[in-house]
Amino acid sequence: MVAFYSSALDGVAANPALPTPLLLRLIAFDGGGHGPPFQALHRPGLPESTVAAVLTHPVLDTRVQFAMSSQADAGQRARLADDPSPMVRAAVAGGPEWTHDHRRKVRPLPDAVCGRLLEDPEPSVRSALLGSRHLAPSFLASLVRHPDPAARRAALRVWDELTADGRAALLDDPDPEVRRSAALCACPHDAQLTAALLRDPAALTEALRRGLLDHADAGRFLAEGVHLVELAGNRSLPADLVDRLAVDPDDDVRLAVSLRPELTEARRAAIHFTVAPHARSDVDWVAAGIADQDVLHRAATSAHPLLRRAAARSPHLPPDLLRLLAEDTDVLVHTHLAVYHPDTPEEVLMSVYARLGGTFSAWMATGHPRFPREGLAARYSDHPDGIYRQLAVRDPAGGPALIERLSHDPDVWTRQAATRDPRLPLPRLLEALTLPELASSAGANPALPPSEMAAVMDQAGVPA
Repeated sequence: MVAFYSSALDGVAANPALPTPLLLRLIAFDGGGHGPPFQALHRPGLPESTVAAVLTHPVLDTRVQFAMSSQADAGQRARLADDPSPMVRAAVAGGPEWTHDHRRKVRPLPDAVCGRLLEDPEPSVRSALLGSRHLAPSFLASLVRHPDPAARRAALRVWDELTADGRAALLDDPDPEVRRSAALCACPHDAQLTAALLRDPAALTEALRRGLLDHADAGRFLAEGVHLVELAGNRSLPADLVDRLAVDPDDDVRLAVSLRPELTEARRAAIHFTVAPHARSDVDWVAAGIADQDVLHRAATSAHPLLRRAAARSPHLPPDLLRLLAEDTDVLVHTHLAVYHPDTPEEVLMSVYARLGGTFSAWMATGHPRFPREGLAARYSDHPDGIYRQLAVRDPAGGPALIERLSHDPDVWTRQAATRDPRLPLPRLLEALTLPELASSAGANPALPPSEMAAVMDQAGVPA
């Protein structure tokens, strides 16, 4: 992976020690019509005076960026819900596109604010809201009888939390798309609905995958040899048809059968299937039971790699299953543990970092609260691989001399990591501000004196 270079001003904008007066100065910057640096608007814990300046910033993209910040509090973002620009209101409605960390959840906007956005005169705002991944279940449930069919479709996302009356209303909705989607939600427990959906080409595939099938319908599709992968994963498929699909010539069909939840481990092992080294681990019944200890036990103790990978994505694994998966030889199991579980052992985090250094998953591993720090300098400061030498910077026992040495390292990532460290001696830190590949890291260093931060702004043309 090629190191990314940015300016000293970008670094200063991200500097956690940036004094509020300088931050206010930076926020006011119009950036030639582009607004202040992105990093200034995506800082955690912005002071109120700075938030107020963002909310009234004349550059449109500044308000858009803040509306989409995963670091901003939902209440702060909500203050832009009445912005004069529909682009800003749509950004508020949609919320953060990327949270950077699967372990961190975005707090949803208050229901009352969502209600206002749903009545916005601009279709783009309403559409952004209904497509948001960050809506509260209580708000979604309130949409069952909304006049807009798109809103009623959104209510289906919390089908299991709706009242019986709410479900009935959606199943009898005047809009055919809403009725179809509601029927697909209800069909796992309703054979009559399933039979009707099987006659609807738009719903056929999903109904085969999820619906409550009778033997005749299931047998008909098997005889025709169509949609067999969906059929093989259907929870209601009769046992004799499961047996027939378990020996189907198509490997994808056999793989789908092998993932069925009711199979014993012996029965699963008797199916001839192959799993690609990096195959996705999306298994519906494991995802649905992500906090169910029985489901997690069955998946984590299975010989099937896709089930263990699926279990490893749960942050709710108990200590015994976490230890079991930490000893797994499947590398994707370790990667998922590093990304999703709060108590992943240090050795797993280190193995993921060593294997994937420079990737998003490796970055997630180093950001894990249990990633080791002590002893890294002694172990890795002279390692032949720069990916490991970067780790030496994390050791709190590393002194200024080591940090300065690593700031001259042949590996640019190691130089950047050392340059961000507050133990770096000031003369080298000031020198790094002038070097293109280190300027941003130096600007972000909390030990950079405020006078130097101001000088960076002066040189970038930020008005005082």
